[in-house]
Amino acid sequence: MLWLIVGLILFLGAHSVSIVDVQWRDRMVTRLGPLAWNAAYGLTALIGLIAIVIGYGEIRASGAAILLYQPPIWMRHITLLLMLPVFVLLLAAYLPGRIQRVTKHPMLLAVKLWAFAHLLANGTLADVLLFGGFLAWAVADRISLKRRTPIPVPGAPSARFNDGIALGGGLVLYLLFLFWLHQALFGVAPLGAVG
Repeated sequence: MLWLIVGLILFLGAHSVSIVDVQWRDRMVTRLGPLAWNAAYGLTALIGLIAIVIGYGEIRASGAAILLYQPPIWMRHITLLLMLPVFVLLLAAYLPGRIQRVTKHPMLLAVKLWAFAHLLANGTLADVLLFGGFLAWAVADRISLKRRTPIPVPGAPSARFNDGIALGGGLVLYLLFLFWLHQALFGVAPLGAVG
C-alpha cells in the first residue's frame, strides 16, 4: 500500500503544482529554465507512475486487498459504456476540433470518466485510493482552470478531419483495450468479468 500512496503523492502532486500555486510554478520555470523544469516535472511524474503500478500490482497479486464495498455485477456494464468516450476524449485533447471546443478540457473529462467508471466496478481500498485520487485531482484541476490560464497542450495542428480521427482512433483503442490490452497490461479481462 505504501508504494501506491507514495506514487499517487508524487504523480498527482507533480500534476497539481499549477492548481496549488501557478505563480510559484511560473517562477520555477523562469529560474530553472523550461528544459530543467520539464525534466524535473517529468521525472517526478514518471517515478510516481512507476510506484503506482508497482504498489497497485503488489496489492492485487498479494490477494490482501481490503474490500470497502461490493459493486453489483451489472455496474460493470455501465463501466464498459462509460469507458467508450474516454479514448475519444484522450485523442481529442491533442487533435483540435469540435470535440475539443465543446468539452473545453477533454483530457480532464477523460480522466474523470475513467476514474468514476472504475470506481463503479471496483470496491477495494486500493481502487478507491487510485481511482478516487485521480477523480478528485481531475475535479480540482477543472475547477482551478476557471481562475487560471491553462498551459497549452502541444498537439496536432487544427485540421478538418481531427474529430474523425479522434472518433475512429478512440473506438479502435477502446476495442483494443476491451478485447486484449486491458488483460495484457493489467491482468483483467473486462468482458470476462461481466456476467
